[in-house]
Amino acid sequence: MFTVLSLLLLAGAHSATARIHSMKNFITASSQVPNLPEFVLVGLVDDVQIDHYDSNTKKVEPKQDWMLNANDAEYWESQTQIALGIQQNFKVNMETAKERFNQTGGLHIFQYMYGCEWDDETGEVKGYDQYGYDGEDFISWDMETETWIAPTSQSVITKLKWDQNKALLAQNKNYDTQLCPSYLKKHLEQGRSSLMRTELPRISLLQKSPSSPVSCHATGFFPDRVMLFWRKDGEELHEDVDLGEVLPNHDGTFQMSADLKVSSISPEDWRRYDCVFQISGVKEDIVTKLDKDSVESNREKPTDVTTIIIIAAVVALAVVSAVIGFIVYRKKKAQCTSLPVKDPGASQPLRSGERGSNSPSETSS
Repeated sequence: MFTVLSLLLLAGAHSATARIHSMKNFITASSQVPNLPEFVLVGLVDDVQIDHYDSNTKKVEPKQDWMLNANDAEYWESQTQIALGIQQNFKVNMETAKERFNQTGGLHIFQYMYGCEWDDETGEVKGYDQYGYDGEDFISWDMETETWIAPTSQSVITKLKWDQNKALLAQNKNYDTQLCPSYLKKHLEQGRSSLMRTELPRISLLQKSPSSPVSCHATGFFPDRVMLFWRKDGEELHEDVDLGEVLPNHDGTFQMSADLKVSSISPEDWRRYDCVFQISGVKEDIVTKLDKDSVESNREKPTDVTTIIIIAAVVALAVVSAVIGFIVYRKKKAQCTSLPVKDPGASQPLRSGERGSNSPSETSS
């Protein structure tokens, strides 16, 4: 197993202070895919990329400062040599898969994900090892039974071969229970200041129109293992609720929304509802009451009678001013007909739209 190129995913349980940490590697081998290297290996920590290798650069590079500071040049060179070996293995895997599916060419993708999860409170460990081909599951490792699962006829031959390889089974078990958790804890300690931080969200209640659902939007939180839900009279709601996915922000934090249908809720019952946000590592929930006054909306506010009267008066005044101005203009024009015509040969200033010293054609793009 390729234990040296690892990553970490920080997580937590519902309404609990314990966190479930996970380490995963993602490998993608491709054939005839435009603008994509034939081999890519990526490591993630808390859904944040920590290292990268591809067949174009042929070099493992850190993507986080703490990964660079915690390892010397010799470490990264060793990782590069290992990645080169994995790349050659997957070139063979790609050709084997083509043979199994009776393919001679064309666009194909072979994917592999492996790693483990570790509960820092209970010490429970879970390992995973999954292969995919052209977007479909190919074969996966079952840690509990210590056997391989083959979902397609083309992968059965691989299952039979790997299930009979006792050395491979023992290696998988050792990686899941010993090596992977050890590497995970090492990375967790290296990046403690970043990975173990907790950032609370900004909560907003949003609504597009009076008939639209009210969205409870949480953004700027970290880590990404959270719970966001609506309650009525203290009881969690499942109906009339649309729960969104956790999405990354550009600054490394996350965002999430939960929509509540309010079209059938009477105004006096709004206060019976609230939005609850829970994040791993924090005992206290963040509760936001459903209140019409606190709901932000982009709909136009109704115009009162006074405002309408003022607008009408301004419009009338503008019309009167325009009429007076036109009359004055006509009188002045009649008085100026006897003045001499301007010499057509005199110089004139630049008109709007003509080339000047700052025209687009004279400035750099």
